[in-house]
Amino acid sequence: MDNTSGLRESKKLRTRRQLAATALELFLEHGFDEVSVADVAAAAEVSKPTLFRYFPSKEDLVLDRFADHQDEAARVVRDRPAGQGPVGAVRAHFIEALDRRDPITGLCDHPDVVAFQRLLYSTASLQARIAHYGAREVEMLAAVLEAESVPPLTARLAALHLVTVRHELGRENWRRIDSGSSADEAHPAAAADADRAFAMLAGGLDQALPIRTA
Repeated sequence: MDNTSGLRESKKLRTRRQLAATALELFLEHGFDEVSVADVAAAAEVSKPTLFRYFPSKEDLVLDRFADHQDEAARVVRDRPAGQGPVGAVRAHFIEALDRRDPITGLCDHPDVVAFQRLLYSTASLQARIAHYGAREVEMLAAVLEAESVPPLTARLAALHLVTVRHELGRENWRRIDSGSSADEAHPAAAADADRAFAMLAGGLDQALPIRTA
């Protein structure tokens, strides 16, 4: 990539981040349904067509950060060490993320994260849009499993189970935070839930999915 192309991409990334940050500030202050795309464009001093070049929908202004995690399960399974199955790999990664209080696990009590999660879980259109991201996550994980010679239907069913468990654990952790628990207080129960949930999967999926041998 030449220097001009690199500068152009850096400018696009800065603009994208600015648009998302401006939108989130407005949504948190006024409510998602009360703020229009035109309001966001005006606040960011860009035209609506420019905004839509970066974000195809109003919901994507909030959920753009989820795009960075769409390949997470697929990457974790693809890069798992020898001797480990897909369930064990996803479980280990989730437990480690809990220990870091990663917001993607729902177990994070930073005020900014709590405000974002409250917006997310209280807005129907955002919840519907999350399903789009989840479907893509399943597709990517299923493709990794198929590359290891897992039959297509088995790969998709396994991916659905693994992705759904991750998402539901995140929702349950958010409920704990929203009810007033701190992340540290909720951590033992969150870790126990994760162990239990992945153990339920392992009993069946470990018989159908390959253990990495090398």
